[in-house]
Amino acid sequence: EISQNMWCVLAMILLYCAPATHALAAHARVAGVWQKSLHLTLHGNWAARVGQPVAAAAVPTGALATVIGPLATRPVSTVTLLASIVAALFVWLMRVLNTPSRVYDRAANTVGREYDAWTAEGILEYYWGEHIHLGYYGDQERRGPLYGGKDFIQAKYDFIDKMLEFSKAQQPASILDVGCGIGGTSRYLAKAFPSAHVTGITISPEQQQRATSLAGERGISNAKFELVDALNMTYADNSFDFVWACESGEHMPDKERYVQEMTRVLKPGGRIVIATWCQREEPPAFSQKERNVLDFLYGEWTHPYFISIEEYARIMQRTGELEQVTTDDWATETIPAWRHSIWVGVWDPWPVVRRPHLWWKVIRDAWCLEVMHRAFSKGLMRYGMMTAQKLPPAESVIA
Repeated sequence: EISQNMWCVLAMILLYCAPATHALAAHARVAGVWQKSLHLTLHGNWAARVGQPVAAAAVPTGALATVIGPLATRPVSTVTLLASIVAALFVWLMRVLNTPSRVYDRAANTVGREYDAWTAEGILEYYWGEHIHLGYYGDQERRGPLYGGKDFIQAKYDFIDKMLEFSKAQQPASILDVGCGIGGTSRYLAKAFPSAHVTGITISPEQQQRATSLAGERGISNAKFELVDALNMTYADNSFDFVWACESGEHMPDKERYVQEMTRVLKPGGRIVIATWCQREEPPAFSQKERNVLDFLYGEWTHPYFISIEEYARIMQRTGELEQVTTDDWATETIPAWRHSIWVGVWDPWPVVRRPHLWWKVIRDAWCLEVMHRAFSKGLMRYGMMTAQKLPPAESVIA
């Protein structure tokens, strides 16, 4: 399947590899033949794939004719050889891109390490802003590459507003943001509830430092950021009125413990809201192709595993302390963010272009974004939204 975004990803690859390719071509005796033959080969392969005669593809108009026309006199063997080389390189590239490179390892703190790197590089913050989560898109804002004029970063603020509405939280006095990133949501909530105290937690020292720095720059004094493991929080029972967890559950090696800890620190009558990527419920059992996709998504962005929305609901029920458990799937509203994040890089590539050491990592991330888009579009992945209220002590039931 060749989608518009496949060409977008390939454009990024060509863009970042162009300087090296140009240097090689400049030192080759057949540089001109190489460049023109490559164009013909790619065009011919595309035409054959869609069922058109290759000869028809060799009759372009306008500027393309001046490039491909001279090739009519070139030896067929040269074109065939170059076609074989290009095909071999493409197969190799696809194999490498589809081999997970950042497998989860809790002992090595791979999650914290990756977020440290992303934060220090600044690329993620440049394109995604202060909110490292997907955005929310309305009915007229879901078609790329323009997305109805939707601003990529504004979509994230819209998501926060929608998630806050979904949570049904009412004027909380103490808020815990579990997996706060560089603190964008924590600061947003601190401004939305100026009388509240907001605590954001992360296991990335770089994120904690950046979040604290940005809060100081913004003059937000009611938000603080701490290095705390979400599975072993140091806070006392019943510490917060509102627990917020946006796209942190994906990285948790124990989903049950994750929900239990957030429930433990939540005050009776308080609200909890979770937004997280989920895989679909079984049955039916995953096919081998689906399992391969999931294994890639686990291992490329250091995720231990995903669970279903339904399983999250069951876990929340099993705590014996949560009532009014409500779930939803926001895949439709968030799917555009995957490809939108690639398009913003295509429209403004220079922060990456001038830093060659990041090219390969950016290409890998762009590819993973595309795989994510497809997985969500096909229903293999779902966007889980869960919210509940903690029972008063007398009504809590030990599961």
